[in-house]
Amino acid sequence: MKAVTVPEFGDPEVLSVTEVATPAPAPGEVRVRVRAAGLQPADLAVRDGWTPPGATVELPVVLGNEFAGVVDRLGAGASGWRTGDEVLGFRLFGGHAEYVTVDCAQLVAKPAGMPWEQAGSLSASGQTAHVALSGLKVGPGDTVLVHGAAGGVGTVAVQLARAWGATVIGTASERNHDYLRGLGAVPVTYGPGLADRVRALAPGGVDAALDAAGRGALDASVELVADRDRIGTVTDFRAARRLGVQMLRGPRTAARLAELTALWEAGGLRLEVAGTFPLERAADAHRLVAGGHVRGKVVLTP
Repeated sequence: MKAVTVPEFGDPEVLSVTEVATPAPAPGEVRVRVRAAGLQPADLAVRDGWTPPGATVELPVVLGNEFAGVVDRLGAGASGWRTGDEVLGFRLFGGHAEYVTVDCAQLVAKPAGMPWEQAGSLSASGQTAHVALSGLKVGPGDTVLVHGAAGGVGTVAVQLARAWGATVIGTASERNHDYLRGLGAVPVTYGPGLADRVRALAPGGVDAALDAAGRGALDASVELVADRDRIGTVTDFRAARRLGVQMLRGPRTAARLAELTALWEAGGLRLEVAGTFPLERAADAHRLVAGGHVRGKVVLTP
C-alpha cells in the first residue's frame, strides 16, 4: 500500500510517499481502508522530531492519528464490526496511508450523511476540545474565552461550549469573524490589547479560558479569569507551567467520539475542512497547517 512516511526528521520536504507492507489486523483489531485522514499540528511536531508522551517513534514512521474509512478485514476475535462498515476512529500513528489497523474499541460508526473528509477530521480535534472543556468544567451560564476559535480544536470547542449552555467569546483574525458568528461565538481580534477588548464584550467577567492557539494567549487569560484552575491550554505547556494553569490532555475514547458524532447528526456541530490533499501532496498539506491560519482542518485523502 501507499503511505506517507517520515524517513528522517525535518521540514515537509522529508515526507515520502512510499510503498509499504499492507498491515494485517492483530487479534481484536480490524483493518480499515482509509477514505480520509486529518492532519494535526501534532503530526507536524513529530515530523520535526517530537515524541508524544509515553510513545516511541521509530523511523520511518507513518503519521496520522485520526481517520475514516471502510472496514475490509477482521482480526481473530474482532467483534462489533463487519466488513463493509463505514467507520471513523483513532490510533497513535498510521492513519496517513491507504489502510490502517485499529483496535475495535477505537472506532465508531460513521453517520450515513457525514462527508468522508469531515469524518476523517473529527476525532483528534473534537476529542481534544471535549477533554479540554470538561477539564475546565464548562457548563450552563459560563462565559468562556476560546483562543484560536476558528481552528480545528477551536471550531469544535465553540460549538460544544454552546451546546453545554455557555456563552463563548472566540479570538480569530477579522476574516474569520463572520465564521465564528455562524458557530454561535462572539468574535474578537487577537493581539495587543486583547484583554481590554474582551472586558468590553464581557462586563460580567470571564469564567474560563481555553488556549488552542499559543502565541501569548495564556498571559491574556490570567488577566481575565480569576480562577487559574479554569484556564488551560492544549498547545503552550511551557507557559502553562510558568503561569500555574492547566495543561489539558487526556485519553481519547470511543464514547467521547460517539457523543461528537451524535451532536453532528443532531445538527449541533459544524465541521470545516480548509483543504483536501492526496497522499502525494502531503508536504503541501503540512505547509498549509504550519502557516497557522487554517480555518477548521486539513485532510489527506488516500
